[in-house]
Formats: sequence, structure tokens, C-alpha cells
Amino acid sequence: MAEELMQNIQWFPGHMTKTRRMIAANLSLVDAVVEILDARIPRSSRNPEMDRMVGTKPRLLLLNKADMADPAATSRWIQAYRKENRVALAVDCRSGKGISGFAPAVRQQLLRELLEKRQAHGMSGAPIRLMVVGIPNVGKSSFINRMAQSKRAKVEDRPGVTRTKQWVKIGNQMELLDMPGVLWPKFEDQTVARRLAFTGAINDDIMDLEALAGLLLCYLAKAYPQVLEQRYKMTGLDEVAEDGYAMLELLGRKRGMLISGGEVNLERAAITLLDEFRSGKLGRITLELPEEA
Repeated sequence: MAEELMQNIQWFPGHMTKTRRMIAANLSLVDAVVEILDARIPRSSRNPEMDRMVGTKPRLLLLNKADMADPAATSRWIQAYRKENRVALAVDCRSGKGISGFAPAVRQQLLRELLEKRQAHGMSGAPIRLMVVGIPNVGKSSFINRMAQSKRAKVEDRPGVTRTKQWVKIGNQMELLDMPGVLWPKFEDQTVARRLAFTGAINDDIMDLEALAGLLLCYLAKAYPQVLEQRYKMTGLDEVAEDGYAMLELLGRKRGMLISGGEVNLERAAITLLDEFRSGKLGRITLELPEEA
């Protein structure tokens, strides 16, 4: 199985240590924190150190890329967060879907008491200042650009693009502090690490892409078998549903990815699968549910 061959994933570039210090140093400058998550992996894309770093500062959870996530699963995540008395919102920053609900959620839920106090003291004109945090490649820059209605923040479909903090003014009433993406120093849960790798939050250069693709196929064969049948014409997977390499070879053959001797180009098949999952071509897929401990 691919899982047996997959080495433990550890990735913590030096600039991320700087980001952790930057968050701590600037926290007093903001009224609240916006933590952006990947709607396909809401738990795995939450930095477990963020609770300690942010402390008691009000926080809004923004489930981005909701257009690529299973809508039923996203609804369950939102309900689970609400039961924990957390303010959570599902959005798609590239298309703008759900963004219109952001400002009302901040004003009417997250910071209602603070804004009422400001109004009572004649400070209602003071802008709301929010720190935007999240792991690499989760869509912080896309969110800020959507809010600013411009390309103020650099956007690329790879982790680690934003390296420095920057303030972005949103009209006259709100200012966003964009922080670089930050992972945590050690992945104790390799399931979390793999889900991050599936979505592209970890640099592909350090990954065994064939093993990674095999693991993704194992999950899809169990949770979304119709996706593999519709996209790659892969049928009769019961016998190989736990053999990632066998399924990767089948995918390559179905797509005609053959090299000399009739062997399958597994690297090409792996890259194709991962690219098509990350771009949403496989459909709306969620890799974890709130009830999974």
C-alpha cells in the first residue's frame, strides 16, 4: 500500500518561525483575528498553535474554497462550529460567493459588544482592524484582494508566497493585516499532514507524489467512488480499493499514460490526479468530517 511507503511529512521553512513572532508582536494592534481554513479540510487546515498564539482575541473562522468542498459536509462543519459558539462562514474568495456575509458577521456577531462600547463613547468612526491568518495556500491573499476589490496581495497556487505583513484598507471602516502563512513545527498526526499535502499546502518538492496520489485514491475509492468512475472510467475497484499503487496504475492506463514497454508513467498519473483534485475538476470533495475524532 502507498501508506506503508509514505515517509513522515515534516516541513517548516525558517520564515515561518518569523511569522509566529510577527503574529504575537502585532496582535495588540487588531480588534479580532480572521482565521482562513480550507473547507475541504477544516480541521487539518487549522493550526493547532493558533489558539495559544491568538489567546482570547475574538476570532472568525472563514471556510474558503467552499466551491470545491462537499456542500453537505461544509454545512455540518458550520453547524459544529456554531455549537462551540464560534463564528464561522463558508465562502469562495475567487468567485466572491459568501463574501457579502463577512462584514455583517464581523459587526453583528464577532465584535458587536466592542462596537456598542465604541458607539457609547463616541468612537463609532474608528475603523475595525482585523488580522488575517492561515496556513500556506489556503487563500488569504485571494480573500484580501476580494475584500479590497483589487490585486493588493500577491496570489499564486503554491504555498509560501506571502512573506511579509501588509495593511490593506477596506473602505473607511475596516483595515486588514495580512500575515504570511504559517504551519506548525511538527506534524504529530500524519493523517493531518497528508491531507495538507493533498490540497497543496505543503511543497510538492519534498513529497513522494506517487505515494501521495495513491493515498488520495484510497480515500476517494471509499468516500467518492463515483468520482473515479466518472472522471477516469475506473470501475470494479473493490479488489484494489486499498492498494493505491494498483489504482494509480489503472488510472494511468485508462488515460493512456504509457511509456516504452507498455508500462504506466506513474509520476504523470500522480501529478494529473493531484492537479485535478486541487483545481476542483474531480468535483466537490471534502476529506474530513466534524464527527471524526
